[in-house]
Amino acid sequence: MKNVTAEEMTAVPMTMTVQEYIPMLLMNTAFEPGTCMEFIESLTDPDVKKMAYAEYYYFSGQHEKAVEYASPYLNHENAMVRMSACLICSFANLSLNHIRDARRGLDRLQESLAQYEHADQANKALLAFIGGASRVLLHLPTDGLPNMAESIRFLPEGMRFWGCYVMAHEAYLKQEYGQSLGIVQACQSMSTKTYPIARIYLDLMGAMDAMNLRKTELAKKYFMDAWETARPDDLIEGIGEHHGLLQGLIETCMRDDWPEDYKRIIEITYRFSYGWRRIHNSDTNEEVVDNLTTTEFTIAMLASRGWSNAEIAEHMRLSERTVKQHLSTVYTKLNIDKRSQLNEYMLR
Repeated sequence: MKNVTAEEMTAVPMTMTVQEYIPMLLMNTAFEPGTCMEFIESLTDPDVKKMAYAEYYYFSGQHEKAVEYASPYLNHENAMVRMSACLICSFANLSLNHIRDARRGLDRLQESLAQYEHADQANKALLAFIGGASRVLLHLPTDGLPNMAESIRFLPEGMRFWGCYVMAHEAYLKQEYGQSLGIVQACQSMSTKTYPIARIYLDLMGAMDAMNLRKTELAKKYFMDAWETARPDDLIEGIGEHHGLLQGLIETCMRDDWPEDYKRIIEITYRFSYGWRRIHNSDTNEEVVDNLTTTEFTIAMLASRGWSNAEIAEHMRLSERTVKQHLSTVYTKLNIDKRSQLNEYMLR
């Protein structure tokens, strides 16, 4: 593979050849839903094609294959390829419960980012994108990373949408749900092309914001938009990753109509959540709970956000009695005795 530096990459007009050196190429490429494999097969550089397959395997929940394809590139001389491999291997290994390998990937990523401390503004934008994505998704502090808001305009278009997702997620974690939703809406209104992976994550972010703003119908619309974009190429990883924060939308919108897809997504949820908590809890000294079923966790999330049993029952299509039974089990597992104590164990 031709060795192209980050400086050379940003100095050349954006053609398909140069696009192949953008980190996380698949995520930052426009293609019609249902044509993902066709796009990957159109790539001519064998290394770039293999990394695109690694991305596809990750975003479709095939974590073993993602690691298999990406790990040979962890020490690649091209910084963009290397950082993509680090990002994919970190999160795929997290879902495989290979926590040591996940941490090693994150450490390598931070080392690569540090090498570009004095990079120009365009490359600093790339660093903000990669560094921000790796930290925000784990709900870890972003102190010391380049400012995404100041640098997002220097990113290629596809990457800007992912940058908007990272910014919106950061606002969400600060409980600024209206601002987060505004970022999502503004970003989506500017696009004339379809970037399926970034669009899925933005729609999921909009659904999360709407749920916390008690706009459940809007939340369902965002979720279904994400699902309809994900379905043709089986890009289901993001849905599973966001299960807890979606607060019952997966169950409400998918369980009855797409039972097999629902089962696969919940399997992704369990795998991702377990590894996520092993890194998040130890790094933040928080205790996001890991011994609840997905239904118990969802009910506990809604209860911790002030939903009544009747509201939870209606939203999740359960009886109030079933909701009470689940909450009783949650209290027993967490060794607590009242609703207000749930906040200590739930996602923010």
